[in-house]
Amino acid sequence: MSTAWKKILFVINPVAGRSQIKTCLVDILEMFSKADFKVTCYMTQKQGDARRLLRERTDDYLYVVCAGGDGTLDEVVSGMMENREKPFVPIGYIPAGTTNDFASSLHIPSDMKKAAEVIVNGRMIRCDLGLFNESDYFTYVAAFGVFTGTSYMTPQSLKNQFGHLAYIMQGMTELGNMHAYHMIVESEERVIEGEFAYGMITNSRSIGGFSNITGSEVDLQDGLFEVTLIKMPQNPLELSEILMSLANTEMHSEMVINFKTAFVTLTCDEQLAWTRDGEFGGAFKKVTLRNCREQLRVLVPEQYVVDNGIMRQP
Repeated sequence: MSTAWKKILFVINPVAGRSQIKTCLVDILEMFSKADFKVTCYMTQKQGDARRLLRERTDDYLYVVCAGGDGTLDEVVSGMMENREKPFVPIGYIPAGTTNDFASSLHIPSDMKKAAEVIVNGRMIRCDLGLFNESDYFTYVAAFGVFTGTSYMTPQSLKNQFGHLAYIMQGMTELGNMHAYHMIVESEERVIEGEFAYGMITNSRSIGGFSNITGSEVDLQDGLFEVTLIKMPQNPLELSEILMSLANTEMHSEMVINFKTAFVTLTCDEQLAWTRDGEFGGAFKKVTLRNCREQLRVLVPEQYVVDNGIMRQP
C-alpha cells in the first residue's frame, strides 16, 4: 500500500481574506481526522512560501489541500508543477481569500467548512492550466492594463448591492488612468495589431467575483483560453460601452475583441505589467501563454463530475 494513503499536506495562508480561516480551522481539522486523514499542516509566513514548500517536498501525499486565496493556490500549483521528483497529486481547495474566482468556477463552496467536506467526499476532475512565459503558471487568469485591478478593488458590499453595475461604477473611476499599449497579438487563429487598454487570458467562469464575464460557453477542460482584448476608449461613452459589454455577454461591442486559442503571444512596445491569478506577475515586452490541457487535478463536489475526471457543464 502506498505511503501516501490518507495523508494530507495542508497548506494554510493564515492572513488570507482577513484571516477568516482561523475561525473554523479546528472544525476543519476535526473533519479530516474523523475521515481518518493524517494531516500535516504548514502555515505560510510570506509570499513564495507555499511555492517553495511544494517545489521542495519529498514526502508522498494523497492530497495537497490549500486554504487561502487564488494567489496562494497559484503558489501551490506552481510549486507542484516545478517539483520534478514527486508526481502531481490532486488538490483540495478551501477558498479563504477575497474573490475566490477559481473556486467559484469549480462549484467549490465559499463556506470553508463545506469546502472541506468536498475534500472528504468529493471527486477529482482534470482541468486546464496556464503556462506563462514557459516558466510560471496560472490557474485561471493572466491580465494586463488599467482594469487589471478593477474587479479586485471593487468593494464586495457594492458587488452584493449592485451586481455587475458595481463593476461598471468602479471602472468608470479609472478613465483618467488609462494608457494605450500598442501590441501585436499572435495566435494560430489570427494576428491582431492595435492599441489596447486591457487584456485578459482566462480559463474561468468567474473573474473578480463576477460570473460569465468572459462568456457563457467556457469549458475548463477544452485546452483553450478565452482571450479578451479591450481597445483604448476615447471618451466616457466608449468606456461605458466597454463595461456594459463585459457585464452583459449578449451585448457585443467593436471595442472588445474575444476569441479562443491554445497558445498566444503578445508583444508590446514597452515594458508591460502583468498579473497572474490576481497577483503581480512581472513586467515584460513580450509574453507567451500556453494552455496545458487537463494538467491540473482538483477535488470538486461529486454532483459536478460525470466520469473519468470530466466535469459536468453548467
